[in-house]
Amino acid sequence: MADCHVGGWREEKLKELSIKSFEEAVNICIKENVAFVLISGDFFNTSLPSIDIIKRAAESLEKLRENDISCYIIPGSHDFSPSGKTMLDVLEKAGLMENVMKFKNNKLEFTIDKTNTKITGIFGLRQGLDYKYYENLDKESLENEKGFKIFMFHATLDEFKPKDQENVFGQSYMDLPKNFNYYAGGHTHIVFNEFKKDYGLIAYPGPLFPNSFKELEELKYGGFYILDEKLNIKRIDVKLKEVSNFFINAENKTAEEIEIELKDIKDVDDKIVLIRIEGTLKSGKPTEIKFKEILENYNSFIVLKNTNKLKSLEFEGYETKHGDVEEVEELIIKENLSNVNTIFNQEGVARSLINLMNKDKDEGERNLDFENRLIKDVIKVFELENDN
Repeated sequence: MADCHVGGWREEKLKELSIKSFEEAVNICIKENVAFVLISGDFFNTSLPSIDIIKRAAESLEKLRENDISCYIIPGSHDFSPSGKTMLDVLEKAGLMENVMKFKNNKLEFTIDKTNTKITGIFGLRQGLDYKYYENLDKESLENEKGFKIFMFHATLDEFKPKDQENVFGQSYMDLPKNFNYYAGGHTHIVFNEFKKDYGLIAYPGPLFPNSFKELEELKYGGFYILDEKLNIKRIDVKLKEVSNFFINAENKTAEEIEIELKDIKDVDDKIVLIRIEGTLKSGKPTEIKFKEILENYNSFIVLKNTNKLKSLEFEGYETKHGDVEEVEELIIKENLSNVNTIFNQEGVARSLINLMNKDKDEGERNLDFENRLIKDVIKVFELENDN
């Protein structure tokens, strides 16, 4: 398992599902009579989860122990506080799990399971700071070790990351030590496994429960892998609720027309309902749409809406007679920059800057990287204008 994010989500119903997903996964592991469980980082969603969340997680871990199933973990970036402390230490002291990252003098020690499987790994830190451990790691001793070996890691591998994470800090799979049978990965919320020559089977099981609107859209539900000593692998779905997606194109529609489409949504009883609305309204404002009144009639388990890209032509102080957003923006630029004296082409620079400020942060991109990318693009605008 990886990226359980137990206790994640602000919405209480989804937070409860994240906890129940782990409880259900433990029940499946017991039923499948697994030898041990691996959790490759981000067990909790925060370094200081509530007492209730810790209690329920501990109860499930105790069930594993009662069934002679060991639990091996590495902390992920969400498991650490800024001071470097993690609640996982408490669970380890209680004998409910074991942290396999035993790093000393640039060497990793193996934890040997009762099955003689040899397990080790490196934790995940925020902003890719765990990379220095890979740089300084004595890999030769790990690679020469005999036996069935598993390496746990919590990092993005560049060769396997999806396009929407291209700006996320990552590293090569070749930074991992060679000659392991299985590489149990976390951090990148994708479902993926592939054999690599001189390495072994590298796998990401995906989150145990989707941790964002986008993940619910794409994955629907979470899961984990079960594999045997021959590396036969199967993904186990943890499907507690059905998910239904709805997309509404608001382009050139009124707020009233959007309300009609919302009322036409059917067959959502006891489901997680996702509604994404994008486009520019020709009249009315997004705030005028009676979301609360309409969504309360759905009888669904929970409704999540994404209106980040829902816009209105109505700018304060301006009428919508100009036809589209671009024309309204041009009017604003001309009226507000007419009294500004610069050496630059005022409208050209303003238009370029508006386009830059419209850019969204890429999925998983660090705030610092996003800000630096914007700053570089802004500098380029003024450098090009100065050349002209």
